[in-house]
Amino acid sequence: MATQQGRHFLHIPGPSPIPDRVLRAMDMPIIDHRSAEFARLGKTVLEGCKAVFKTGQPVVIYPSSGTGAWEAAIVNTLSSGDTVLMAETGHFATLWRQIAARFGVNVDFIPGDWRRGADPAAIEARLVADKAHTIKAVMVVHNETSTGSTSRIAEIRKAIDTAGHPALFMVDTISSLASVDYRHDEWQVDVTVSGSQKGLMLPPGLSFNAVSEKAMAASKTNTLPRSYWDWQEMVKINANGFFPYTPATNLLYGLREALAMLQEEGLDTVFARHQRLAAATRAAVKAWGLEVLCENPAEQSPVLTAVMMPPSHSADRYRKITLEKYNISLGSGLGKVADKVFRIGHLGECNELMLLGALSGVEMGLAAAGVPHRSGGVMAAMAALEARDDGNQAPAAAVA
Repeated sequence: MATQQGRHFLHIPGPSPIPDRVLRAMDMPIIDHRSAEFARLGKTVLEGCKAVFKTGQPVVIYPSSGTGAWEAAIVNTLSSGDTVLMAETGHFATLWRQIAARFGVNVDFIPGDWRRGADPAAIEARLVADKAHTIKAVMVVHNETSTGSTSRIAEIRKAIDTAGHPALFMVDTISSLASVDYRHDEWQVDVTVSGSQKGLMLPPGLSFNAVSEKAMAASKTNTLPRSYWDWQEMVKINANGFFPYTPATNLLYGLREALAMLQEEGLDTVFARHQRLAAATRAAVKAWGLEVLCENPAEQSPVLTAVMMPPSHSADRYRKITLEKYNISLGSGLGKVADKVFRIGHLGECNELMLLGALSGVEMGLAAAGVPHRSGGVMAAMAALEARDDGNQAPAAAVA
């Protein structure tokens, strides 16, 4: 393929584009990870992460992908033979189920059609029926990256409480943290799982567990083996800003800068920006005459939009043509929706003009690939963006 001029448009749902500030922050010589200088860095990022998770509890940082953080959540809280409750919201919920099963954990998997988030009422019904309290944890994906559906975490917390069930509550925020409003302490989440390459605007390579007192207590009595993932060892050494093994120092430099950027913009403003861009994207999809995969408007993701292809048209072929002609990467369909949808990422470092450029590439690609559609999606997105005169500012109540 001939070399294309200009910047590549990366609009997959993560890894997201890395801001120049973060790239420059990582461009540093390596330092001694047992030095006082490193301890200052470690304490800064460990404390700074708490604001993003909205917690006063420990946040553990691993040099790993988000899959490692999933495994850490399991091996620190559960024992072989335990039962957990999960909801089939998409590809990544299914993967979390598979990891749990490999550790001998029994998964009660509430079936879903991949077009909605987890159903709080269905979770409550399962917990009410569990009179013997055999279910040890409820595990939910907040933002299902494969489908563009979010789950209503506050309502699920209420469902657990209404059922009077003592199960731990674990939530995957790998693609929602720092992009969608999330409240670890207020929603009484016991383990929040996340990763660096989405809303935190970093390369892949860091993962996170935010851990409640209840989850930490469970880690002292559960029986699954762990060494690398052990919270007890991590939290003990983190107290002084260090890690029990060689950390990803330069990624931590990037994390420090990314946290600063989020605080400068203000988290509520960040969330409002994502909602605004997502609404414009959905306006474009509607104008094209295509269908958003997520059926419930209240659950449509601020992070990405999954778009269904017309029958007999290949999403993968469309993505290939669009990449080759217009130098834009769009997310592929995964699992049950492979080759049936394409995904537009609008998360992390993204603003109005970046989104409109991406939507222009999507619309030109539809024409180039011969996908039946109406023109005017980009104009509809512009109109949606112009309809609000508050820019990307947070709602007044949030600012106050």
